Amino acid sequence: MLPTRKTCTFSSLHIDIARNSTDDFNLFHDKKKWNQIYQNPFNGPIALGFQLEAFIEGTIRELRVTNHEEKLIKQHNLQYSNYQLLFTNPVKPDQEMDIKVNKSLFSENDDNPVLSNRVSIKSGGKLSVMGYKKESKHPLFLAEPDLPELDTLKHAADRAFLGDTGFFIKRKFMNTSNAKNFLSGSLVEQSEFFDEIEGKADFPEIFPCALISCALLEKAIKEKLDFKRNPMVYTSHKISIDRNQLTYLKSNDTLHIMVRLSTNSDDAASPLMQTYECYGVINHKFLLFRSLITLVPLDGTS
Repeated sequence: MLPTRKTCTFSSLHIDIARNSTDDFNLFHDKKKWNQIYQNPFNGPIALGFQLEAFIEGTIRELRVTNHEEKLIKQHNLQYSNYQLLFTNPVKPDQEMDIKVNKSLFSENDDNPVLSNRVSIKSGGKLSVMGYKKESKHPLFLAEPDLPELDTLKHAADRAFLGDTGFFIKRKFMNTSNAKNFLSGSLVEQSEFFDEIEGKADFPEIFPCALISCALLEKAIKEKLDFKRNPMVYTSHKISIDRNQLTYLKSNDTLHIMVRLSTNSDDAASPLMQTYECYGVINHKFLLFRSLITLVPLDGTS
C-alpha cells in the first residue's frame, strides 16, 4: 500500500467560511485585521488549526473507505478516533498545500488495539503539520478525566466559570448548516456527511472539536487578554473523540465545551506553553470528546 498524497489550496474565502462556521474570531484568520497584531510575522491571514485537522480527517476517511478499513474498525471495536498533531508553520491562502498520509499500521494489543497513520502537511516548502491519526478501543488522551457531574451543566451559566472547578463553560448548539460550511471551508466534500435526499446526517469528527477555539477565545476575553499585543498560537492538539456518541449527534443538540488550564507539568514542554484540558459534553449527559490543546505566545514561537 502506497502513501496517500494530495495537493490543494485554501483561498481567503475558505478561511472565512471555516472561521465563521465555528465562531472563531481570532485576528490571525481575519483578512482585514491580521495586521493589527503587534509584530505579526505571517504577513496575512492564516488557516485555522482545526480547519487543517478537518482536511486531514477527510483525507484519511477516503483512505479508510478505499482500503475497506471500516471492517477492521468495527471488528475490533475501535470506538475512539484520536488526533495527535504538532503545528510548526502556518498555511496561508493561495499557497500550495501538500498532504501525505502514510500507510495504515495495525497494532493488535490485547487491551487497546490501534489502527494508526502518520500524517504531514507541507505548505510553502515548509512543514506545517505533523503527527498521527489513530483509531483505538479506549481514548488515548485523558482516559480518566476529573470532571464535575455532567448534569450540573444543564443549569450552568454560558461564558462563565463553573464554581470552583476551574472550568470555563461555553454553550453551543449543533447546526448542520455550520457543519456543512466547515467541511466546505476545509476542502472536504459535504455530501459524504450530509445528504437530505438520502436521509444522511453524519456530523464529522472535528467540527464539534473546532468549537474549542471559540471557547478559549471567550475565556480570554473574560480574562482581558489583549488579542493585538499578546496573542497566542496553537502548537499541538491531542484529541480523542467517541465515535459511538458521534453517531447520535444531531442538529440542535446542546454542546457544552469545558476548558481549563492543565495543572499537569508534563503537558507543557516549556514554561511559555499553556495546555488546556478541553471537553465536549452533549446534552449535559454524554462525553463526546476530550482534548489537550497547547498554545504558546506569539513572541515565544521565534
